[in-house]
Amino acid sequence: MVKTVFSPKTKDIIKIPASKSEVHRLLICAALSDKVTKVYCDGLNDDIEATVGCLKSLGAEISFSDGIFTVKPVRDVPEGPVLRCKESGSTLRFLLPVASFYGKNPVFVTEGRLGDRPLSPLKEELLRAGAVITKDGDKIKVTGKCTETSFSIAGNVSSQFISGLIFMLTKTGGEIEITGKAESRPYIEMTIDAVKKFGCNVSFCDNIITVPKTAPLLSPAEIKAGADWSNAAFFLSAGVTGKEKITLTGLKTDSTQGDKRIIQVLRDFGADIEINENGITAHPSSLRGIMIDAEDIPDLVPVLSVVAANARGTTEIKNCGRLRLKESDRIEAVYNMIKNLGGKISVCDDSIIVEGSPLTGGEIDSFNDHRIAMSAAVASFSADGPVTVKGAEAVKKSYPAFWDEIR
Repeated sequence: MVKTVFSPKTKDIIKIPASKSEVHRLLICAALSDKVTKVYCDGLNDDIEATVGCLKSLGAEISFSDGIFTVKPVRDVPEGPVLRCKESGSTLRFLLPVASFYGKNPVFVTEGRLGDRPLSPLKEELLRAGAVITKDGDKIKVTGKCTETSFSIAGNVSSQFISGLIFMLTKTGGEIEITGKAESRPYIEMTIDAVKKFGCNVSFCDNIITVPKTAPLLSPAEIKAGADWSNAAFFLSAGVTGKEKITLTGLKTDSTQGDKRIIQVLRDFGADIEINENGITAHPSSLRGIMIDAEDIPDLVPVLSVVAANARGTTEIKNCGRLRLKESDRIEAVYNMIKNLGGKISVCDDSIIVEGSPLTGGEIDSFNDHRIAMSAAVASFSADGPVTVKGAEAVKKSYPAFWDEIR
């Protein structure tokens, strides 16, 4: 699918849909809890549907109607369940430890680049704990059964590994030692917040996560996912770089989502962002180049590179190394996007450096990466000419209604 965007203008208010990061976690907690839970979710996407399908394969009963998931938890896991993860890294990494705990010989099926994204050091920890994990093309087969309750894992690869172990340990209790620095720590804290909402008082102190042995997940009966700050970042960025203000509703400023930091980063650029009871309004702003540490906000890097292209001076975004392991090689994809749209960009080791200069417009390839496609659309709000996005359907992964909102 190809989309061409011609310098959009807007005066509308946009309601941001539910956070897929929160929905993943709440659905898994509901499926592992003691009784039926209603999870309120006002927006579906491919990744959420992948998690739902995998939980059903493990034996949960899940239905969706009028913006509400009804989740009847797992009781008896069938032998040899097939878990189709599509391209969702969260689905695979969250549920690999859980499925290893049940020991029913599950088979995970991946699509796109997901099968090539790293599973180490999680794989080695699960192997040590008793699971046997083998890869055969797009399939990951698990035999054996995890019997350990104590794990040690490096914190600099993926926070999703740690979240997956937390979900598994809600069944047994146990401890996770994170070696080195825990990168993307807000995502770990989001998982802890989710299990706490289901009555499991997990602690996280001095890089040690402790899951109580006597605190199984207890359904709160109903629970609502917050609006998605990751998706909000695109429209907030469009507001500060474009020609007219954009107001977003549904967002909570006390959210545990790490990407709510977009507000502070945009303000560091010099953006005028107003927060009141009516929502969050991003006003067209005069921006200046800054230094950004992407360690805890890797998903914001593509759209922040577009903001940087609209800022006076130089912006350096450091600690971007893990972006090479996303849905695309995001460092390469970001470089190509800014370059093809007429911007000035360079890459030095794990840093992306953008020189502020007018974007001319042009054609970009999304590399089947939803965040690249949406970032290119944001560039159209300030570019001198139209922006054409090849592979525009990639947005279905996280925000199927995105192009409708742009239109």
